[in-house]
Amino acid sequence: MFKGRQFDESVILVCVRWYLAYNLSLRDLEEMMAERGITVDHTTIHRWAVRFSPLLLEGFNRRKRAVTGKWHVDETYIKVRGQWTYLYRAIDTVGDTVEFWFSEQRDLPAAKRFFRKALERHGRPDRVVIDGSQTNHEAIVCCDITNRLQDRSRRRLKPFRIRRSQYLNNRIEQDHRRIKRRVRPMFGFKSTATACTILSGIEMIPSMGKRQARYAFNPNLSLAEQFEILAA
Repeated sequence: MFKGRQFDESVILVCVRWYLAYNLSLRDLEEMMAERGITVDHTTIHRWAVRFSPLLLEGFNRRKRAVTGKWHVDETYIKVRGQWTYLYRAIDTVGDTVEFWFSEQRDLPAAKRFFRKALERHGRPDRVVIDGSQTNHEAIVCCDITNRLQDRSRRRLKPFRIRRSQYLNNRIEQDHRRIKRRVRPMFGFKSTATACTILSGIEMIPSMGKRQARYAFNPNLSLAEQFEILAA
């Protein structure tokens, strides 16, 4: 993953991990590295985050354990180039991250893409909790019907149970705060491509904290140790 890089793997991993996990700016990281005798430009750190965040997430997803059958689904706002965009998110009944999807639009096609991605990766849930969004309700129903029609098993699949309740969806509203807390110091993203990439890494951090990866030999690894495993 780091072959041919000017800087040592440990330096790159520390910068990427700190940038994704903590409320630090790129210039903060540049200064912190300088105090440790390492001269690295803040733009280089940004390139590392963009380059390695998707690769680390890919490795994490290969090790991700199964989620429960009850999902809470909602979307939150992310500013890109001064405009509001949308991050669709789902967690399960114990708070584990199910899936996320970044979209410039908040409409039926975007909601469908999000649910299809979640179904492909995690299979069918027993119940989905949403707020009063009619768009999300239509997307779930449509994806449910398509999924049952495409199923080749001989089982008779039951439709999703959909619960529309803003009160019951407070669980994911609280979970949004983890992402918003990290994004806020960035003062918005400059492009949708960069936003999508960096958000994928930011989403990975809480999942690591929730111990969602399968590390059979040691399930209680620190964040730094988990990064080292994914980079190996």
